[in-house]
Amino acid sequence: MNKQKTSITDIANKTGLSTTTISRVLSGKAKQYRIGKKSQKKIEEAAKEMHYIPSHFAANLRTGKTNTVALLIPSLANPFFASIASEINAEIRKYGYITIISDSDENQEIEKMELKQLRARNIEGLIIAPCSNRWKNIKDLHDEGLPVICIDRYFENLDLPYVSTNNYDGAYHATKFLIKNGHSKIACIQGVQESTPNRLRVKGFVDALEETKIKDYCIVGDDFTLQNGYLETKLLLQQKEKPTAIFALSNTIAMGCMRALKEEDKKIPDDISLITFDEHPYLDYLSTPLSCVTQPVNDISKIAVKFLFSMIKNEKIEINQVLLKPEIKIKESIRKINQPE
Repeated sequence: MNKQKTSITDIANKTGLSTTTISRVLSGKAKQYRIGKKSQKKIEEAAKEMHYIPSHFAANLRTGKTNTVALLIPSLANPFFASIASEINAEIRKYGYITIISDSDENQEIEKMELKQLRARNIEGLIIAPCSNRWKNIKDLHDEGLPVICIDRYFENLDLPYVSTNNYDGAYHATKFLIKNGHSKIACIQGVQESTPNRLRVKGFVDALEETKIKDYCIVGDDFTLQNGYLETKLLLQQKEKPTAIFALSNTIAMGCMRALKEEDKKIPDDISLITFDEHPYLDYLSTPLSCVTQPVNDISKIAVKFLFSMIKNEKIEINQVLLKPEIKIKESIRKINQPE
């Protein structure tokens, strides 16, 4: 049987003092209303004895503050976004706030519904990785005065604040490394095609190849999922002219690639080279550690949260759209070949 939560009325009945007096003491206003030390002590001891827990809802009604912000990401199953969520939650806790973490499942309608429900909870700010290029619902919240920060995915032509990685630069230099190692038949398995990071990664991939006059490449896929990586790799391995290298545009896609390669008895990098966008600790524990483009997750999280609370406090931010430099980590998954195979 659940014990009923102690209320101010219960403390009033125990102490013989009015609920108004008790409310003023427990909300820190005893001095303001000249409540005697004896009454204060009596109330505080009774509250402690009865395990009284203050109602944040009631406090919110008085102050208009909830000390709550929201984080809405496309998928908690994606290791990159799970890392982002963990980092951001830890940063927000330092400000004495709590975070409502939600997942749009890469679905724009779910995102729209989640935004509506989060706004109804009177959140004081929002950090979001949009799941599509449809920005109206997010921009409306920003225009209403809600502090909104985009992370990872953002809208290039809007004035919404964002913190992300230079996705073009990361993909460009990763592709250049493959070319430097003799690869000219390269396949790119992309994610959600309309998302800004994906578009910029694909552009970096294509530009690196075309600068080197390489035309023998392909771009396939449509989702940042293991299933997408698996199916597209299966299809690539059925081609007469198989690629010598695959560039997976997320570590979830790369996981699917590795599963398909194992089923087809293809070894990395002996039979095919593989590099992925995004780092994860598991990449170092594979039989062949996977080369990757790493995003500065910690820095993205810290800057996004700093921006958010500057906006909550109405502080001026000189620059509120930031792209951070990625790093290419070369491991054992890329084979150097003398001639294009």
